[in-house]
Amino acid sequence: MAQSKLWTATPEWAVYAVGLVPAVDLFVRAFSNALGADPLRVLENGLGEWALRFLIAGLAVTPLLRFARINLVKYRRALGLIAFIYVVLHLLTYLALDKQFFWGEIGKDIIKRPYITIGMVAFLMLVPLAVTSNRYSIRKLGSAGWRKLHRLVYPAVLAGAIHYLLLVKAWPPEPIIYLLIVLVLLGVRRIKPARCVRAAA
Repeated sequence: MAQSKLWTATPEWAVYAVGLVPAVDLFVRAFSNALGADPLRVLENGLGEWALRFLIAGLAVTPLLRFARINLVKYRRALGLIAFIYVVLHLLTYLALDKQFFWGEIGKDIIKRPYITIGMVAFLMLVPLAVTSNRYSIRKLGSAGWRKLHRLVYPAVLAGAIHYLLLVKAWPPEPIIYLLIVLVLLGVRRIKPARCVRAAA
């Protein structure tokens, strides 16, 4: 109970502040040549991986509440928006620093490279979620409509995990672990907590 109160007492702005620290660190190290032999690739992949981590964190909020009674619902919007910021930074790094806005090459990549195709699809699914992550949109769309729209997060996170898996060539354990975590989190959402099952019986 004390831990739960500690979490819920943490202000939302603190989540944003802490959540963006890795991005600042990556950019500082990138522009000070401290990311190794291929800093652009490390920066691009690092931003994408943090995006996936925060998407997974947002996806974990409901299962944590249902099965562990850890209530982090007040931070779900912050986690989602932080994830989207990382997605945008990841995409801009690819467009501006990697491809230097050569749209012909970018178009070919989207068509010919499945991991980029899937990544772009994930981004497009996340855009309306980020735009409507506010009370005004909830009022305009209605609670039911807003919730229906925000179910796009499920295929978006799955697409993000697949994007990461296809991106790496040697298939190290990290992208496989992320994909498994996403699949587990999506799966447990269909399981009712034991107390709900008992109540229904």
